[in-house]
This record gives sequence, C-alpha cells and structure tokens, in this order.
Amino acid sequence: MAKNICFIIWVLFIADTVWAQSVRQAYEVHEPEDWTVDDFDCPGECFCPPSFPTALYCENRGLKEIPAIPSRIWYLYLENNLIETIPEKPFENATQLRWINLNKNKITNYGIEKGALSQLKKLLFLFLEDNELEEVPSPLPRSLEQLQLARNKVSRIPQGTFSNLENLTLLDLQHNKLLDNAFQRDTFKGLKNLMQLNMAKNALRNMPPRLPANTMQLFLDNNSIEGIPENYFNVIPKVAFLRLNHNKLSDAGLPSSGFDVSSILDLQLSYNHLTKFPRISAHLQHLHLDHNKIKSVNVSVICPTTLHAGQDAFIHGPQLSYLRLDGNEIKPPIPMDLMTCFKLLQAVII
Repeated sequence: MAKNICFIIWVLFIADTVWAQSVRQAYEVHEPEDWTVDDFDCPGECFCPPSFPTALYCENRGLKEIPAIPSRIWYLYLENNLIETIPEKPFENATQLRWINLNKNKITNYGIEKGALSQLKKLLFLFLEDNELEEVPSPLPRSLEQLQLARNKVSRIPQGTFSNLENLTLLDLQHNKLLDNAFQRDTFKGLKNLMQLNMAKNALRNMPPRLPANTMQLFLDNNSIEGIPENYFNVIPKVAFLRLNHNKLSDAGLPSSGFDVSSILDLQLSYNHLTKFPRISAHLQHLHLDHNKIKSVNVSVICPTTLHAGQDAFIHGPQLSYLRLDGNEIKPPIPMDLMTCFKLLQAVII
C-alpha cells in the first residue's frame, strides 16, 4: 500500500511539473498603479471582470475577428467563436500576453499572418484545438511552454518549426492526420525541455524518430504502429509513461529487450496483437496488457523470486503493483503460484 501511495504521488509530481513553472510565471500580476486610465478600456464585444483586470473574456460571442487587445491583458479567452484569421494588428499593444485560448474556431494556416504570434514575446500557453489547421503554425514565440493543437487536420510539420522552442514542455498533436512522412530526423530538434508529447489518434505506422531526450510522457494510442526499433528508448532515457494502446504491435515487432527500460513506470499496451508476455523492467509498476492474444504467462517473468514469510511484499524481482490481462486467451485452470502472484499484483485477468 505504501508503495502504491508513493507511486501515485510521484505520478502527480511529474504531471504537475509540466505545468508548474508556466503557471507560476503566468499568474504574476502587475500592480494597478503600473497602468494608465486607458489600460482599463474594454472591447465592447468582450467582458473585463473588475476583480481580474488582466483577463479578457471574449468566448462564445459569435466573433469573426479578434478585437484590439488592451496592453494590460495577460489572459485572452476567444474560444468557441467563428474566427478565421490571426492578424498582427489586434496584438500591437498586447505585449504582456501569457495565455491565448483560440479553441473551437475556424482558423487556417493561411489565416495566420506571419509574425502575428512570434511577436508575443512573453506568451507561455497557446491553445488552438478544434480548428482547421493543416500544419503546425510557424513561427512561434521562443517563450512558449505549451502548444495545444488537438483535433485539427495537421499532416505537416514544416522544417525548423520547433528549432527555437527550447522552453516548450508540452506538445499536444493528438487527433490529427499525421503520417510517418510528416517527420524528419531533425523535426524535434530544439525541444530541449519537452516533457510530454501526445500524438495519439493519428495515422502513424512507425514510432516517431529522434524524440527529445527529456521526454517523460509519450502518448501514441490509436495509431497503426506495428513495431518498435531496436534501442529506440536509448534516446529518451527519462521516459516514464508510455501509452501504445490500440495499435498493431506484435511479438515480432518488439525489440529483443522488449520493454526492459529502467525509466518506464507505467506501460500501456492494451488492444494490440501480442501473443506473449513482453520482457519488462524490474522497475515497472503499472502494466496494461488487456485485449491482446496472450495465452499464457510465465510466473518468473512477473513475480518475485522470494517473499517475506507470511507477507504480501516483494523482496526481489519485478515491482509491479497493477496488472491488466483481461480480454486475452489465458485458459483456466491457472497454476496456484500464478494465482498467488496475480493476487499480489491486484491483477485483472478476466
């Protein structure tokens, strides 16, 4: 129980790390005496809460254009409108912007004026989910720490798009139209601090090449990935959370060492084509193998070599605390030693 609690705390710590530094910077607030009377002007299409003078709320208003943004604004909410373009002019005075939410609009790449985003030298968060983008927008401000592009039509990543984004910690490209040919060997070059990369729900058949070395969370669910190259994880030695659910992985598609990677703590391989239990690291704690074609499990692969007498605690061997094997082809009767091991692991097997 103590080990599970420690693991949960560690998971929360890693997830929060992706946000923490950005949030601290984003929520620094100027003193009101730094502003002039003109700074308190509010665009008629929007709402400026007196209790939150650095925020501008323009969401759900049927807007087709971005209004002029006052210089005091740090947080700009423009989601769920009919906006098609991002010109430079509305942002001429918005030199303090940290956060822009443009989710659920109709923005295309052709509608983004060159320099409109890169001029925002303090921008940390950019939300462009649910738009009409066909490629990752560029150029972007070097200050950016989170880029959210889920549910667009992105199929291209122009050369050098990420080359100057050394502060980016989170890149979300899930639910787009990325194919393997969208990536070059240097596509992710420059993302020195990237921690979370989400490319779930695309059309990838291969693992993306040359990921940033600091990647800790890699999400590739719902693609068509058939195999993982030998030594693939050598370039991402810090990866702790790996999700490959709903792909086409087979036994032949796994490297000889399987997933025997000491950094991986949470591994999800549900809904693939595996027939054998893959090789895993002794450090792995959560493993999802449900809905594959696994017929049997070697107890020595997942269970400890010795136990404390009369206690449900590991001394040697894997540190798994949770295992899912339901939806496979494991037939009863299950050997007693394996049942004892499953009990210790809180395993779900049927």
